[in-house]
Amino acid sequence: MKNLSRITETFSESVIREMTRICDEAGGYNLSQGFPDFESPKAIRDAAVRAIAEGLNQYPVTFGEPELRAAISRKVAHYNGITCDPKTDITVTCGATEAMIATLKALINPGDEIIIFEPFYENYGPDSILSGATPRYVTLYGPDWHYSPAELAAAFNEKTKAIIINTPNNPTGKVFSRTELEEIAALCVKWDTYAVADEIYEHILYDGAEHVSIGSLPGMAERTVTINSISKTYSVTGWRVGWAIAAPEITQRIRKVHDFFTVGAPTPFQHAAAEAMSFGPEYYEDLKSHYGEARDFILAALRQAGFSCELPRGAYYVLTDASSVMERLGLTDDTAFSRKLIELTGVATVPGSSFYVEKNKGSRQVRFCFCKKWDTLEAVAAALTTKLPK
Repeated sequence: MKNLSRITETFSESVIREMTRICDEAGGYNLSQGFPDFESPKAIRDAAVRAIAEGLNQYPVTFGEPELRAAISRKVAHYNGITCDPKTDITVTCGATEAMIATLKALINPGDEIIIFEPFYENYGPDSILSGATPRYVTLYGPDWHYSPAELAAAFNEKTKAIIINTPNNPTGKVFSRTELEEIAALCVKWDTYAVADEIYEHILYDGAEHVSIGSLPGMAERTVTINSISKTYSVTGWRVGWAIAAPEITQRIRKVHDFFTVGAPTPFQHAAAEAMSFGPEYYEDLKSHYGEARDFILAALRQAGFSCELPRGAYYVLTDASSVMERLGLTDDTAFSRKLIELTGVATVPGSSFYVEKNKGSRQVRFCFCKKWDTLEAVAAALTTKLPK
């Protein structure tokens, strides 16, 4: 038979989703995949039920229901400092995942390069390859996950079409500062490069951290695609409603790609999302408060169990150095360690190597998520502190 697609041989399946399957088979505690195990807000669930009951069950407007695009436009003007026309600048997609690949397919030509900060969310590398680009990686250095300005500047060249910025960052919890984003913006202007900003964790911030949208900075409105979703903020990761905000010329291309990828995001969930965006400030404060307490709790448990980790400033992950615990188990490989951890404690995590192109860089790291209910977090803490060898 003829050969199958060569490009699909250049990347693996999602390690995160694989660890979820292993966890489910073991009946363990899933601290690998970033979805809550508590219920989503009643108000947004009720809104979805109403939309279904009112007959909003057929194809939506392909690029997003008008009510949702209007709500997104109001929201980003208030919170992100981004002015956009809901008629021409917004594409509603099947989650931020589709928004990212549709954006890259709309931007990239063969021979283009994309800059990605490493460690990175695992989709970005395959997305770059599938779009036809060559990824170039710039290291984020722990424990504070800073980058080298010289290394960043050296990554830009005449082939650089885009840079992906994920802030707050998965897997590190880094929140890019205004100064860092201004530096990135200056390089984008210098090299005529697009910024693709994945801001899905924008409301999950700690210790006074500020979320800054690079699209709001001078000179960046026309060259930024801002990607987001309702998944994390409203705890509905299974609804698959996201969006991309960009200038009309870019949006036209994103909409065409999106149309042939998926036609449209689920209609009733779009209407529920529009209602959720009217939640008052107390909702977002409660969200940050819950995750802040969960972060402090799980970090204390991880440190007691022997993991080395710093406080993330955003998102709901902690990327740990597992060297001490691995040595106690006689292991040197992060994947073997993650599997052993499920066997011994029932706790599922993500091997750190999945966040690096050079796998050895993450071979002593594992990522835990803490977007879980208190019963789960307390059970995890007990398992890690009692079931691992001392």
